[in-house]
Amino acid sequence: MRNVIIIEDEKDIGELVQLHLEDMNCEVVHFLNGQEGFHYALEHPFDLMILDINLPDMNGMDICRALRAEKVNSPILMLTARSEEIDKILGLETGADDYMTKPFSIRELLARVKAILRRVDIDTRPDESDGADSIHFKQLEIDKRKRRVILDGERIELTPKEFDLLYLLASNPGVTYDRKDLLNKVWSYDFEGYEHTVNSHINRLRAKIEKDPANPEYVLTTWGVGYRFSDQGK
Repeated sequence: MRNVIIIEDEKDIGELVQLHLEDMNCEVVHFLNGQEGFHYALEHPFDLMILDINLPDMNGMDICRALRAEKVNSPILMLTARSEEIDKILGLETGADDYMTKPFSIRELLARVKAILRRVDIDTRPDESDGADSIHFKQLEIDKRKRRVILDGERIELTPKEFDLLYLLASNPGVTYDRKDLLNKVWSYDFEGYEHTVNSHINRLRAKIEKDPANPEYVLTTWGVGYRFSDQGK
């Protein structure tokens, strides 16, 4: 059974989503205000958070940013009544994995939830890999099937998008991807305004896997173009 936290101040919307998720055999907790939901999330592991941005007491972006700062890497799907592109950009930059604008189709929401939970299921699968779909480089091991990253023998906790970004780059060492390419392949977005989202995720990724993020040895910058995974010193 999957544990889902909903932080949504519009009671009817929250209850509707909760009802459908419970039909999917999820254990759901619904909070109407951000502070309660935030503190609950810090103390209770969860598989997915559905988070409204426009909360009366605490902005959803601040909640997402604070959770990521506390190394809570579980997926977060943001909801908002705002449709401006800048709001989507800011939401993704804080570390959200997906973003939906109200009013939304419950069918589309559930499809996205199922896709996220499938990734969670892979992340929590027992350690039974035979080495297929694994990448080894220096002290870094990336296992695609388990969606797991090991550095110096220790597991590194990444958000789903951080993992997708790392795996794409590491699968093609030496190949430079510009930011638009990465947006399209990892986020399925094609809008140039989202490009700073890539920078934010690269910075967080480097902070987790690089000994010296200012002088990375794995995820490198091709100045004026984009990013690439090292193909030296393997």
